[in-house]
Amino acid sequence: MKLSAKGMDLLKRSEGFRNRVYLDVAGLPTIGYGHRLLHPESFPSGIDEALAADLLASDVRDAEQAVARLVKVPLAQGQFDALVDFVFNLGSGRFATSTLLKCLNAGRHDEAVKELLRWDRANGQEVPALRLRREAEANLWQSAPAERQAA
Repeated sequence: MKLSAKGMDLLKRSEGFRNRVYLDVAGLPTIGYGHRLLHPESFPSGIDEALAADLLASDVRDAEQAVARLVKVPLAQGQFDALVDFVFNLGSGRFATSTLLKCLNAGRHDEAVKELLRWDRANGQEVPALRLRREAEANLWQSAPAERQAA
């Protein structure tokens, strides 16, 4: 499965584009559409939207692969999109150990979406932008048709 246009729109809207390095809400150096810098990456002169789009495509591919690897139950497109956005934002490590994933893989989709909404904090503080993002992911999740496809 691949992230849909709706999922990409949510991700881009949530991340926004920044052409210079900034610290995200967790204090991590970031650029473009939420690309976290890893050593030895450095963009002292900033980046343009074309490079940001390339970085985003690579980061989304990683998130898609993590969702496909970790989720053991069939997903509808909206659910997949919500999870890819979630993993893009928080990382596959947090998703792998989450109650959200445990509920989902146990087939408890309604509980899983409630768990998704709990991830609205950074450094122990509720972050309004994360609350809005989780609500948007939940809306995408719940827009999923009754039939599901394999992840």
